[in-house]
Amino acid sequence: MQRAIKALAPILLGLLIWALPAPQGLTPATWTYFALFAAVVLALVLEPVPPALAGLLGVTVATVLRLVPVTPGKAPSPGDAIKWCLSGFSNGTVWLIFAAFMFALGYEKTGLGKRLGLTLIRRMGRKTLGLGYAVALADLILAPFMPSNTARSGGTIFPIIKNIPPLYGSTPENNPRGLGAYLMWTALATTCVTSSMFLTSLAPNVLAQSLVEKTAHVSLGWNQWFLSVLPVGVILFLATPLLAYVLYPPTQKTSENAPIWAAEELRKLGPLTGREVTMAALAVCALLGWIFLKDFVDATTVALAAICVMCLARVVTWEDVIGYKQAWNVLAWFATLVTLADGLGKTGFLKWFAEAASTHMQGLSPTATLLGLTVLFFVSHYMFASVTAHVAALLPVMLAAAMAVPGLDIATASMVLCATLGIMGIISPYGTGPSPIYFGSGYIKGKEFWVLGAIFGVIYLGVFLLVGFPWILSRA
Repeated sequence: MQRAIKALAPILLGLLIWALPAPQGLTPATWTYFALFAAVVLALVLEPVPPALAGLLGVTVATVLRLVPVTPGKAPSPGDAIKWCLSGFSNGTVWLIFAAFMFALGYEKTGLGKRLGLTLIRRMGRKTLGLGYAVALADLILAPFMPSNTARSGGTIFPIIKNIPPLYGSTPENNPRGLGAYLMWTALATTCVTSSMFLTSLAPNVLAQSLVEKTAHVSLGWNQWFLSVLPVGVILFLATPLLAYVLYPPTQKTSENAPIWAAEELRKLGPLTGREVTMAALAVCALLGWIFLKDFVDATTVALAAICVMCLARVVTWEDVIGYKQAWNVLAWFATLVTLADGLGKTGFLKWFAEAASTHMQGLSPTATLLGLTVLFFVSHYMFASVTAHVAALLPVMLAAAMAVPGLDIATASMVLCATLGIMGIISPYGTGPSPIYFGSGYIKGKEFWVLGAIFGVIYLGVFLLVGFPWILSRA
């Protein structure tokens, strides 16, 4: 009975929205597409079918009905429709997420991940909270130099920490709340915080900087960005592992003998093997490529090259790659979500939504208007499977709305909006690049992920509005 309700709820929601008259300014086709999108999101929450299948169903229905115009004002041809349908599979971030799972596979197959996990436990494993802060600190150290949080957290940190929970008897199938769920959530929540702290810690930050300069003729420098976000960044960074520990507590809180046990296990492992050395060298080369070659080689290209070398060097076999169902499942899931979110922009729904909301704010004071725009900009991220897409689609609209408000300093407004780009990624399982990786690990179940995202989203936004908002205004 419960499964039948879960299956019917998304369908009924979609039909209910579709049956309502299309709001003024939207075509019936656009309204139909939004109804379909809402149904898919509810299916992702309730999971009557696997998330990847829900996304595939949504994209297929939209393609069959030709709801998404590739060329504005022109009905899509069958060829145009299928190109849009498959466009998510050509997205670089989608393949970078896939590559992160392959890196994790390499760490697992060679035993390097177990060795690194044991080393971390030996040094900081007496308390679970200590492990949480160790993971957070690792992300913070890398953040200023890696503009891809998918590469930083998903490609570098996740493959290592994935090996720690099983050492404590915590796996996705058996006792996920023992340690695994806490570590995965802490890693994701932390990278969302560090992604806001530095201009260079998230690629969409740099895109936003460019759009602000073109749209509002305001220049946002590295130091200005860092100092503007610093109070909120410090508070959230220090609080996140503890918040996760309190709000999503692990059942394995202490293990006084863990460091002793880890040292003994490391002794049993013996010296590094040739395959471990090769995997470590590839990981270091990929990390250096992500940091220093970002202006010459795309991060995804670096990752794909590393996978090729992994196979050629027999770190993993091709059979290992094609047999890693978890990675292929996440690839299909996120590719379809990226496509569906792209459809909201192509149909004109997002532009209509932002303009309609900003219109309702007319007559408010400059500060109240900026506050409303900030909350709207943050919450609307539920409709995006990419921070980059969010920036490209909505930031210019929000800046235009801010520029139309008498007495509102556009430089301040620009900084306020841009400062939320990292922390907004926490709200959904597809909100930022690493999200599908940690969701796909299996430790955090679907409903738990959505609830945690909402709770941490409220906390992050609340701290930003109470501390960051007045701080940035005071610096104007």
